[in-house]
Amino acid sequence: MRLPSRPVKPAPFEYHAPESIADALAVLAEHGDEAKPLAGGQSLVPMLALRLTRFGHLVDLNRVPELSGVERKNGMLVVGAMTRQAAVERSEAAAAVPLLGLATPLIGHFQIRNRGTVGGSIAHADPAAELPAVALALDAQLEIASPSGTRLESASDFFVGTWTTSVGDEELLVGVHFPVWSDRSGFAVDEVARRLGDFALVGVTCGVELDESGNIGRAAIALLGMASTPVRASAAEAALVGANPSAADLTEIAQLAVANLDPPEDIHASSAYRHSVGAHVVARALATAMEDATK
Repeated sequence: MRLPSRPVKPAPFEYHAPESIADALAVLAEHGDEAKPLAGGQSLVPMLALRLTRFGHLVDLNRVPELSGVERKNGMLVVGAMTRQAAVERSEAAAAVPLLGLATPLIGHFQIRNRGTVGGSIAHADPAAELPAVALALDAQLEIASPSGTRLESASDFFVGTWTTSVGDEELLVGVHFPVWSDRSGFAVDEVARRLGDFALVGVTCGVELDESGNIGRAAIALLGMASTPVRASAAEAALVGANPSAADLTEIAQLAVANLDPPEDIHASSAYRHSVGAHVVARALATAMEDATK
């Protein structure tokens, strides 16, 4: 029996290659929801080739130099949206946000990271991707440009649903502002995937910061692969604040982190599996983060 063939070429589109943010915004404003920004293309191009989505206009951002770069500014690490993931791995400045350094090597394979961008991954908003969870855990601010100016959007308001964000049709994600935590902090990323380089079935990004007495003064936990967006485990974070790292019941806190979640079910994993494994990786990641913070 012959199986039906699948398209391997995208639907026709018009290609645009602006050389400035202003030019890119002008194209987006002209064509509205028929236009789509193209960053590294590691997610968008395969979807176009399989005709899972289509756009009449692609706006290639690779010729806009002002969208790339990593710098410390006003207590934040500012990463341009078109900064390659591999560049973040090698950046000395990016070491100010250790969670970026822990999460980035888990994104696909090195060939993917050579082309994939920080802003592209976050704007694509795949709920199983690492960088959206990092942005959410750290309360990152997303810098969004439009013809009328620039605004900052909290990561907690940025992710709307699977592959959906608060960026409008005439807007463009131009940078990500990651807060820099103190030296009394520890971080961890833990995930379970079928194979190295695959999207995680479930994962967690977390951080803890100790106060002057050695107790936990701040905690951040964001889960990936557990809902239609990355999710913040606020109740578990609240339970950690004020606790001594050596006395915290991580099993109980991990259960609290996944208590109200109803993970998706697919051919790779059941909802019950994701729920169980989610608690396990939270406990394991928190133990690693606390050990890091107390060194």
